[in-house]
Amino acid sequence: MFVRSRFLRWMAAMAAGLVAVTASSSCLAASRIKDIVQFEGVRENKLVGYGLVVGLAGTGDSLMNNPMTLQSMESMLERLGVNTRAATGFMTKNVAAVMVTASLPAFSAAGSGIDVSVSAMGDAKSLQGGTLLVTPLLGADGEAYAVAQGTVETGSVSASGASGSSISRGVPTAGRIANGASVEREVGFQLAKMEQLRLSLRNPDFTTARRIADVINAAYPGTAVAENPTIVTLRAPDGRDMVSFVTAVEDLEVEPEAPAKVIIDEVAGVVVMGDHVRLSTVAIAQGNLTISVEETPQVSQPNPFSQGQTTVTPKSNVSVDEEKGKQLLVVREGATLASLVAGLNALGVTPRDMISILQAIKAAGALQADIEVM
Repeated sequence: MFVRSRFLRWMAAMAAGLVAVTASSSCLAASRIKDIVQFEGVRENKLVGYGLVVGLAGTGDSLMNNPMTLQSMESMLERLGVNTRAATGFMTKNVAAVMVTASLPAFSAAGSGIDVSVSAMGDAKSLQGGTLLVTPLLGADGEAYAVAQGTVETGSVSASGASGSSISRGVPTAGRIANGASVEREVGFQLAKMEQLRLSLRNPDFTTARRIADVINAAYPGTAVAENPTIVTLRAPDGRDMVSFVTAVEDLEVEPEAPAKVIIDEVAGVVVMGDHVRLSTVAIAQGNLTISVEETPQVSQPNPFSQGQTTVTPKSNVSVDEEKGKQLLVVREGATLASLVAGLNALGVTPRDMISILQAIKAAGALQADIEVM
């Protein structure tokens, strides 16, 4: 009776899985073109700069160990009309040399603000409460595109006691300045005057690229060409500029194609399988073998007046427990993802056991999908 009820539950799970797959197959989800492609040239630009953070409460760089901080301070003060090179004993710890990074969004206008990240370069203990002095942010071409300044917020918490013990949460040597940089130079990109624009698929695929071109050509004949699995080239129709054409194209819907792939994270024990994963006929058995070794120390006492010594002798108890009742599960050719999952769940496998089973099925040549181990 128990075997029969278990078999019925397994059959019900298989049927439910097949119904779910049939329902999902009848209404495939379509995505907007703007969600599955990137428009060539419409991207962020990385900026970097070197500056000084002042106003630290004794948590800045040690000038003896960081000559770059001392030289930067002397150069900055000279530009402000203060000569400190002849001074001696200039040993403040309220200043830190930092690297400042930011991302310049596409089409940013002069005067707009962007967020910046500030990271200590030397042996500063914390940047909390410090102020970043005016720092030019340079692009890959060496030109300054923004200027950063403001109060650094690290979001960290630290405390210390008189005995020297301390505790901290977060990273006190790195922080952000919200809206801390002002854009000074715009990136020249005249989208409206372009004759053609290339779309780059985030997940390259021949079928998806072909579908995108077909959908666009259905609405605007002769305007899209799929060059390869990654690139679809657009040409604005007569009488329309590229900006208005892209606005109309990006809301068109396409059903993206996904390859059959199994993603395995062995560290976290996570398995993710795509809907197109299929199996050839294969039999699966899973069981657990547990070996227990129990050590029980015992005291051995010598006989009276025997001049012997008391010793501790180990006593080992070894037992082997092999799980019973696990039988072969036969998965027929062409089985879907739902069938595989239902069958493995019927065997009662854990996620980590499922990883080993999937790798073994792939090694046997019965898994029609790529396995990617993270």
